[in-house]
Amino acid sequence: MTRIAIDQDVVTLVNVFSVAPENQEKLLDMLVEATQQTMRHLPGYVSANFHRSLDGTKVINYAQWRTQEDFEAMLANPEARAHMGPITELASAEPQLYQVVFTDSAG
Repeated sequence: MTRIAIDQDVVTLVNVFSVAPENQEKLLDMLVEATQQTMRHLPGYVSANFHRSLDGTKVINYAQWRTQEDFEAMLANPEARAHMGPITELASAEPQLYQVVFTDSAG
């Protein structure tokens, strides 16, 4: 489960995909499939969350990995790479790793 907190010892991937509106649903299906079939079974995987823009042109993957090394190992994993190829043919990606520095909520 995703937990966003300063004391959470994880790295956060925010990957913004740009996609043609008619391909947004297909992209989401591909990302969910990659996550369920491969990513969730790799060492260091914590969680993944997908968000779609209301105009159909973007999809965001907010994912957590235990360490940057675990994330980098995923990038080199042949099964993960097999999923990434078709995804990047459908959409452009802007992945970046982040660290949580502040959170707030009502109540």
